Amino acid sequence: MHDAFQRVDKVQLARRFGAAAHRYDAHAQFQQEVGQALLTRMPDGANDSSLAGAGLAHPGGLPESGLDLGCGTGFFLPQLAGRCRRLHGLDLAPGMLQQAALRGSGAQLLCGDAERLPFASQSLDWVFSSLALQWCERPAQAFAELHRVLKPGGQLLFSTLLADSLWQLREAWRTVDGAAHVNRFLSLSQLQHAIAAGGFGAPALECLTWSLAYPELNGLLRDLKGIGASQINDGRRPGLGNRQRLQRLSQAYERHRQPDGLLAASYQVCLGRVIRS
Repeated sequence: MHDAFQRVDKVQLARRFGAAAHRYDAHAQFQQEVGQALLTRMPDGANDSSLAGAGLAHPGGLPESGLDLGCGTGFFLPQLAGRCRRLHGLDLAPGMLQQAALRGSGAQLLCGDAERLPFASQSLDWVFSSLALQWCERPAQAFAELHRVLKPGGQLLFSTLLADSLWQLREAWRTVDGAAHVNRFLSLSQLQHAIAAGGFGAPALECLTWSLAYPELNGLLRDLKGIGASQINDGRRPGLGNRQRLQRLSQAYERHRQPDGLLAASYQVCLGRVIRS
């Protein structure tokens, strides 16, 4: 895989997510479910033998420093705050950080890019990152930066979207005009390549499918727009199109209506855990 897997306009990315920040949580049930699943796979710190063996369990049982990379509105910051002595939250969108500041988690909030992390080398005990790494333009560079800032023995817990996410919507759009109109994500093999190129070895990866259902297609489209994630890296102009095209899209999507009467929409998610050697 070439490192420049996808072209991402970081200014546009920050603007879209920032503009959606005030309504993000209302449309982010899927994102919250994925993050909670990732949290269940995260060691406590006090009870994790791998942290203790690496010398990262400090007196009192807490690692010194942790990072929520791509913290967004800060939904997980309160749950992460008790897992280290000093918590950081980093996001590309200032608008998201304004919402995160309202959580009162005590985290230090920073605006920055996963591909150029504003942390000293070997300064973090762990990094938590849920559904953020898929927006990187150079995934291998992001993993290299994570490898750089983690202490030896430090852990990265992440979730990211894979290539088959929203395949139903992609298929329906192609029926309408031959184009995908859906963001492109890494395949599992490309993700594994990026992790290895970033310096990490022996990743523990778990691939899961999240199945969502909507009464009508407009519900899915509203959620994508509501979180600011519509058409970020497909190289096309923003917007879903005129009414006639949307009607054709809805008709094409009907083939994915299930026996229960709901329309299926699925995401392929990878939950990962890697340890810096």
